[in-house]
Amino acid sequence: MSASAISRGAASGAIGAAVWAATQPLDKLLLGSRYDDVELLGRALSADEDKYVPLGLIAHLLNGAAFGAGYAQLAPGLPGPAWLKGPAVSLAENTLLWPLGFIVDRFHPRRDKLPFRLAGNRRAFYQATWRHLLFGAVLGELERRLNPPLAPSDAVISTVYSTNGHGNVDHVAAQTPDS
Repeated sequence: MSASAISRGAASGAIGAAVWAATQPLDKLLLGSRYDDVELLGRALSADEDKYVPLGLIAHLLNGAAFGAGYAQLAPGLPGPAWLKGPAVSLAENTLLWPLGFIVDRFHPRRDKLPFRLAGNRRAFYQATWRHLLFGAVLGELERRLNPPLAPSDAVISTVYSTNGHGNVDHVAAQTPDS
């Protein structure tokens, strides 16, 4: 995979993370939970009340970019329809890592400043699930459009063969009388 394709995947992930961050206020209101990923990351990076939001947003966008870069390398080999790959990978990551929320609850450097706990918090889990679904849909669609599959003419042709094991008659080299 080319560096430019990985970069396009990273850009797709950063945009997906930006959409996620932009919709957090709405899902916080609808689900009645104060769980906020930007705040979680930002407060880990700074105790300054004026700096934690921008730092958290930068960290969130960088996380999205890193996930997108990895996804761009993984997506071509995944089975299933293209529209499902991004959401499936993102939801799988959320489902696998969510149980580790107790680590945040116990070891976050500014635990006392966070207005939520993660372990056992069903509303926060629903928020995280919705956010990962949205992120995965945006990531998957953007990455698919920016990194389309190779056209058959661009693909590497490996071996020419036939079912009888003797090759293809179209590729036989003609012998000349000098041979």
